[in-house]
Order: sequence, then structure tokens, then C-alpha cells
Amino acid sequence: MGLRTFGTARRVPGLRREELAQLAGVSAGYYTRLEQGLADSPSAQVLDALARVLRLDEIETVHLHNLARQPANPSLREPPEEEPHPRVLALLESLGDAIPAIVLGRRGDVLAWNRTGHALIAEHVPFDAPGNAAHRPSIPRMFFLDPLIRELYGNWEELARVHVAYLRLTVGRFPTDARLAALIGELTMRSDEFAMMWTIGEVADCTVGTMRLRHPTVGPVSVAYQVWLQPDSPDHRLEIYTPNDSGSADAMRALAEQIRGRRTPHAVRLRHARTSIAGSPSA
Repeated sequence: MGLRTFGTARRVPGLRREELAQLAGVSAGYYTRLEQGLADSPSAQVLDALARVLRLDEIETVHLHNLARQPANPSLREPPEEEPHPRVLALLESLGDAIPAIVLGRRGDVLAWNRTGHALIAEHVPFDAPGNAAHRPSIPRMFFLDPLIRELYGNWEELARVHVAYLRLTVGRFPTDARLAALIGELTMRSDEFAMMWTIGEVADCTVGTMRLRHPTVGPVSVAYQVWLQPDSPDHRLEIYTPNDSGSADAMRALAEQIRGRRTPHAVRLRHARTSIAGSPSA
């Protein structure tokens, strides 16, 4: 960092408070009060300076700003039920069965999925489960508490860390969400691995990556996931899966063919959305 040293041994790695404050251009006393939550809300310039000194990436810097805007003791509130926007559901339907896809809420609940998305990542869960708002499949909960999901992912630990890091980012955005707090509390109590990953404090945005699956029906599958944010409902994400190699493409085609062989009406969630639109005053 360009600081002078005087040969004294450090008990732990990293910058001392005084050094961090000096590099960020604030007093050591003010920085200490920031750490202790005793100072007034810091300016965006101070937060950006701290992020620069700490070498935070873009997402970590966003998280820092989110934390700085929170009240000292935010009170938890019950959030409204999440419902996917009709345009998101129309986009999901337009993908058909050829491209696996799911719609996720802010806490990682599955709000909707198409047949191949369901069959690819959770075929042991009832297809119409997302239609029940009180009992929707939770991807974070399944990742840490469902042994079948644990067995499905060849790179489970890598993806589990991403899920935990994204939950931490979400907590910074929604500090009063009582259901989010309950989910994190449940996973901390029931999964030692989640508790360990949570204490690390990583923050990340779950947007792109690779899933290596040991699928019980079609065998090994390597897919790329990519997340599309939704302008009409920015808290929700459309996650799409595409094959990484020819063998995985063949496996996904086989999965789609199996689904077409036992085809039923495309999606309960879509019919519900159409009914809601048709019955609205603006319809």
C-alpha cells in the first residue's frame, strides 16, 4: 500500500485502523466511530474511499453502501407475498421446453419454472409446488437441507458459497425482511456448512456460472446458468440453463423429449396469471 514500516511484527494480517484511515483520508477517530456505529451516516465519497483502500470489487462496494444506509437497529417486518409479473411468465412460456428456465424471488424461492427447468434441477419436487406461496421450493434451503440436491451437484461446494454470498448481498438490500432473516436463521441452525460459509462474510451477485450435474435421469450434464433481471419486478430473476458441450446438449434434448412424451398443460402458474389478467378491471 506504500506505507512506511518500522520493523514491528504484526499480530494479524491487514491494515491497522490508523493506516486504513490515513489511506482513506479520514481521521482515525472518525473511522473508529464508523466501525462502532457511533458516527453520522458517512458520505458516498468516504465510502468509496474506504472501498478503494480495502480493494473491494463492484458488488462488495454496493454492499458497503447498502449497509451504510441501514438504521442502527432495523425492525423486521413481514414482507408481502412475491408474485412473478405476467410479462415474466409470458417470457418463460415463450421458451417452451427446449430451454430450461426458472423464475426466482428475492430470497431464492422458485416463483415459476418450465417443465425442463423443473426436471433439470428438482424433478423430485412436485411441478406445481411454486403455485403455493406458503410452500414454494427454496433453492437455498434445498441446497443445504435436501440430500437429493446435494447429490445432484458435482460442484456443490462452489455453488453453495455463491448462494450464501448472494444471500448476504440480499440482506444488505432488504434488512427488514422477516422471512429472509428467518431463512438465514433456519439454515444457520440446521446446517453447519451454511453457518461456516456465512461467517466468512463473502458477498457476490449470482449472475453467471457453471453447474456440473449428476442427473438421475439423463446422466452427467454440464450447463451454464445466466440470470436475467426483470425490469417489471427488479427483485426477481429469470435463470436460464444452456449446455456447455455436445454431450450435455444431447442429455438436455433427451430430457426435453421425455417431457414431451408425458406432456401435460404447460404451467399451472401461467394459467393462474392469465386468469388474473382476464379478471382485472383493465382486461
